[in-house]
Amino acid sequence: MSITNILALTFILLACSKSKDSPILATENLYDIQQEPQVTEEKRAKYNYLALGDSYTVGQNVDASESFPAQLENLLEKNLNAKINTDMVAATGWRTDNLYDGIKSSSLEAVYDFVTLLIGVNNQYQGQPFSQYEEEFPLLLERALKFTGNDPSKVIVISIPDYGYTPFGENGGMQAISKDIDTYNAFAESTASLKNVAYVNITDISRQGLDQPELVADDGLHPSGKAYKMFVDRIAPFIVSALKD
Repeated sequence: MSITNILALTFILLACSKSKDSPILATENLYDIQQEPQVTEEKRAKYNYLALGDSYTVGQNVDASESFPAQLENLLEKNLNAKINTDMVAATGWRTDNLYDGIKSSSLEAVYDFVTLLIGVNNQYQGQPFSQYEEEFPLLLERALKFTGNDPSKVIVISIPDYGYTPFGENGGMQAISKDIDTYNAFAESTASLKNVAYVNITDISRQGLDQPELVADDGLHPSGKAYKMFVDRIAPFIVSALKD
């Protein structure tokens, strides 16, 4: 073979190695495709949520994933395509004073994107004077507001469920319990209104507990996961509206 033919063959092989089917270019295209989901994830909004309360916030006697804060987090993440980071200051049996002390002793973020407050049933159940609630609930609402940078649109006060409509409460003076719960809720609603804070009534849902046993947890006292889902369906629209403003 002549030198001229050898050089021609060499140029042909080099050209083929740089064609559009080159493995190097194919790998680069695949790399670009694989990176797209990571960019999308980085663009997801991130919100911080603080849940303040008692056993109703903890989700006593239901799986942790069925508590209303957990279900609210899950619903918001799906509907807002966002990541929700939830902090909770709550414990079974807590009264308003216990919650206030719990907040003071907890290490919390300076500002939250939204806060829920549900407290008072143990003040009633433990026979504390109503005047204690009148004094301490407004203080707790002020603390909740401070956690949002004093933005009332980002605080939700949730009404106290009526445990009189449970197997436990039915035998413990249902009418008296319901009357007390109404008194506590009326004060919470009026206090929220004064601060331009949303008040979400879920008490009527809890009052279906005797007619719909599936709304009561296995302990015969606390709401079930199904009941908490119904709570969330009422709470979520207020938070979505606040976060989109």
